[in-house]
Amino acid sequence: MTSLEAMLKKELAAKVTPAARQFAETLAAAQPGALAVIYYGSTLRTGDLSGLLDFYVLTAQPHRTGVRGALERRLWPEVSYREVETVAGTLRAKASTMPLSVFRRAAEGRTLDTTIWARFVQPAGLVWSRDAHARDEVIAAVAAAVRTAGAYAAVLGPERGVALEYWRALFRQTYQAEFRVETASRADEILKVAPARWSALLPLAWTAQGFVFERNGDDLRPALNDEFRRTMLARWRARRRSGKPLNLARLAKAAFTFDGAARYAAWKIERHTGMPVEVTPFRERHPILASPIVLWQLSRWKRKP
Repeated sequence: MTSLEAMLKKELAAKVTPAARQFAETLAAAQPGALAVIYYGSTLRTGDLSGLLDFYVLTAQPHRTGVRGALERRLWPEVSYREVETVAGTLRAKASTMPLSVFRRAAEGRTLDTTIWARFVQPAGLVWSRDAHARDEVIAAVAAAVRTAGAYAAVLGPERGVALEYWRALFRQTYQAEFRVETASRADEILKVAPARWSALLPLAWTAQGFVFERNGDDLRPALNDEFRRTMLARWRARRRSGKPLNLARLAKAAFTFDGAARYAAWKIERHTGMPVEVTPFRERHPILASPIVLWQLSRWKRKP
C-alpha cells in the first residue's frame, strides 16, 4: 500500500454520524449486488443532516437490462431520491448507483468524464462495504481518482506554487467544464474546509503518479516534460469540450429515469418556498407531465399576501 492509499484508507474509514451510516446500510440492503456505499458532499463536511445527503452505491454489475441497461452503462450513474427513517429522524438523500468497475475506469481518467475523479479527490467516507475485498477495491479506485486529479492539477496549475494553488486551478477548470449551477468560486469553499489535508495530498498524489518535483518549503514545482504536458493538455481540451454535453445528456436521461423525482421535487419546493406539494400516484408515475400544474400552483402560492 502506498503512502497515498494509507492516507485515503484512514480518511475513508473516519467516523460518520450513526444516522448517515444507517442510511447507507439501508441503501445497500435495497440494492442487488451492492459492494460498497460512499458518503460524500456538503453534509459530510458540515455534519448538517437537514439537507440532502449524497451517496454513491457501487455494485458488482449494471442492475438493469434492455434500453435502461444500455443507458446505465453509458450515461451513468443511475440516480434516485430516497427518504429513510433513522435514529436522527427522517433523512433524505440522492443516491447514485453504478458498477464499481465503471467507477474505477472513470477514476483512472480513462473516460472523457471528469465528475468521478473531480469529486472523489475530495473527502469521502466509505460507510459500508460488503467485505474486505470490496473495501480494498474502493480504496484503490479513490486513490486512482486522486492520482488523476493530481496529474491534471500539475498541468492546469501554476509552474510553481503551493498545493492549494494547484487544486484551486483544477477545480475552477472542472467547474467551468461541467454543467453546474455552482460557480468556479466554489473551489475556494471546498479548499478552505481542510487546507492542511489538501496540502498533504498533492505531494502524495504526485509521488504515487511517479512525478519528479521540487519542494522548497510549501512551494512545489513539478518537472513535467514537454511531451507529457502537451498530451495532458490535449486530453483536458477533449474533456472540456465534452463536459457540458455529457452533463446535459445525463440531465435529459434523469428526466425520464430519476427514481423518486416527484418526491424529491416536492421536498425541494416545500423546503425553499414553504408550499406543501401533494405527491399523488399520477405525479409519482409522470413527474414531467405533472410539473406544469405544480408550477402553476407555485406561482399562485408566491402571489399570496
